[in-house]
Amino acid sequence: MLRTSAKRVAGATAPIVTANVSSVAGRPQPTSAPRVDVVIPARDEEESIGQAIESLPAASVARVIVVDNGSRDRTAEAARRAGATVVSEPRRGYGAACLAGLAFLRARPPDVVAFLDADLSEDPAQLPELLAPIREGRADLVIGSRTLGERETGSLTPVQEFGNRLATFLLRLFFGARFTDLGPFRAIRWEALERLDMRDRGYGWTVEMQARAARAGLACAEVPVRHRRRRAGRSKVAGTLGGMLGAGVKIPLTILRVRLGG
Repeated sequence: MLRTSAKRVAGATAPIVTANVSSVAGRPQPTSAPRVDVVIPARDEEESIGQAIESLPAASVARVIVVDNGSRDRTAEAARRAGATVVSEPRRGYGAACLAGLAFLRARPPDVVAFLDADLSEDPAQLPELLAPIREGRADLVIGSRTLGERETGSLTPVQEFGNRLATFLLRLFFGARFTDLGPFRAIRWEALERLDMRDRGYGWTVEMQARAARAGLACAEVPVRHRRRRAGRSKVAGTLGGMLGAGVKIPLTILRVRLGG
């Protein structure tokens, strides 16, 4: 498992935090011990899901919800063995899985919900670093930036890097939001998330959240996260031509849709 390390800023050891959008509804309030639930969308991630769950710091997490998004392997069984609650969403799509997880949480919502991929490309042990700006009252939404963090060679394909640059440019152009990444490892206050009216059921989920957060004037921040090649399975986006083409079209269209009020 990767060890937590922070970058140095002005002689102090601390995560780099980049504020991007100021809140128009008042600054978020500090929350010393928020109740945090984690949602992990997963499809055919039997080999990695258990380690992803077990690598989360137990002291930081109340519940782990794994959304089985039509797996053909034993992802659900492995997740249950690791102590997660499993929700089934057979209709495939990253956004569909996230929405199913949120629907489950709505009966007993947390203070903060975090999202994490199941493939171990990010280090779940860094969750406290994502939560820090929320706990300190500096952010409503925190994105784990792979661009700002340490990256294993080849962990992002050239197509992914280009798409990231294009999407963050469009977010800045249309919303004035200075994001550096669309990374899936993120945390957001529940009350703020509910105000966003998330609806995308596919590849546009992450950028939709950032575009809606910018439009709503949420206080947003980024912290650097380590990124490495996935440890098992195949990416549903970067691992297939159809996935890359689909994301390449969907992400800019999602930004435009939100900009136009959709």
